[in-house]
Amino acid sequence: MITLRINGKDWTYDGDPSVPLLWVLRDEVGLTGTKFGCGEALCGACTVHVDGQATRSCALIVSDAAGHEIVTIEGLHPQGEHPVQKAWREMNVPQCGYCQAGQIMQAAALLQQNPHPSDEEILSSMSGNICRCGCYQRITAAVRLASTGV
Repeated sequence: MITLRINGKDWTYDGDPSVPLLWVLRDEVGLTGTKFGCGEALCGACTVHVDGQATRSCALIVSDAAGHEIVTIEGLHPQGEHPVQKAWREMNVPQCGYCQAGQIMQAAALLQQNPHPSDEEILSSMSGNICRCGCYQRITAAVRLASTGV
């Protein structure tokens, strides 16, 4: 039995301890905002926070997630009012929207560590998150806006 702390709530998981956290979040806990993209930790669609760090949940096995604070897009802010979420709406970032949860989680982790990043720091931090629609300029603008405290 593995106990996970997800979005401030304890969850127990009694399955294969080598399953990626992504599948436990989606299939067992029902938090489907975290997306499957590549399964290789290369695209960022599955990004969650583990102890405040942006982490690819497709590459983290559930047994290694035990004992850590996990936050998904659903737990970032109950009403979607985190500064990054507000900036995403203000800048009309999403096109198809598939990558957006991972993008938002990556940006929120960046701003937690560095509240006022330069454009170069934003680009560097966000570079591991792929947007199939190419909305990178709007993503960068939204991160910049969120850093001003929207």
